[in-house]
Amino acid sequence: MKVNKPIRPAKKKTAARKKDAAEPLAASSAVSTALTFKLQKLLAQKGLGSRREMEVLIASGQVKLNDQAAVIGDRAGPGDIIRIGRRVIRIHEEEELPKVLLYHKPEGEIVSRSDPQDRPSVFDKLPYLRSSKWIAIGRLDFNTSGLLIFTNDGALANRMMHPRFEMEREYAVRILGELTEEQMQQLTTGITLEDGEAAFSYLADQGGEGANHWYRVILKEGKNREVRRMFEAIGLTVSRLMRVRFGPINLPPRIKRGQWLELDEKETRRLLSLIK
Repeated sequence: MKVNKPIRPAKKKTAARKKDAAEPLAASSAVSTALTFKLQKLLAQKGLGSRREMEVLIASGQVKLNDQAAVIGDRAGPGDIIRIGRRVIRIHEEEELPKVLLYHKPEGEIVSRSDPQDRPSVFDKLPYLRSSKWIAIGRLDFNTSGLLIFTNDGALANRMMHPRFEMEREYAVRILGELTEEQMQQLTTGITLEDGEAAFSYLADQGGEGANHWYRVILKEGKNREVRRMFEAIGLTVSRLMRVRFGPINLPPRIKRGQWLELDEKETRRLLSLIK
């Protein structure tokens, strides 16, 4: 399986990936070749939450570093032992790549670990992780299908989801009827929603049969139910919605609904190089 290139990459692919931000030990320990990392960054990379959430966790006294209560500003490296409750986290000297998993979400599943209505969850079908947890990169609503990306690296998840990076989301949309030229212009220049302006950066007619018509659209943000609400704002209802691309990753045709595929080392490194 290959990680497909984006339709219009926002940035050129670089030749090599820079090593993750890390600083050597203080000058007094210059003889050591070990690297240390900010504790909150390490925990975020283990998929335990965002860096801000990890800072709160550390400040609350729930994290121990080598059996001592950790404080904001602590750093850790190979050989150090981090404890959060009964969970033990060890730092390995070798570079540890994040896990990245692609999932073809069917309609009728929620992107949440708990639900008062006890509906099926996408997390029910993912492989078990021993010392971290899967983080969903973006969300899809209950009635939307298509590409979901999961990782155990909080920093990678944040890099792909944060609005300032404008990671493209591409969807196949089916509606009853066809858009007029005026409606297409509205959708690409700006629709006023209750939580702000929204516009497609790309919209193309994909044809259709009978009364149904398909369109391909691209957004550079991920507001809740944004595609559906944009069409509803011009008086149209979306009958099918499927995400086919997120950033540089296309939904591989061979992943059937309800199935997942984990990227191998080469594919993961390529993804990291594309989103630097």
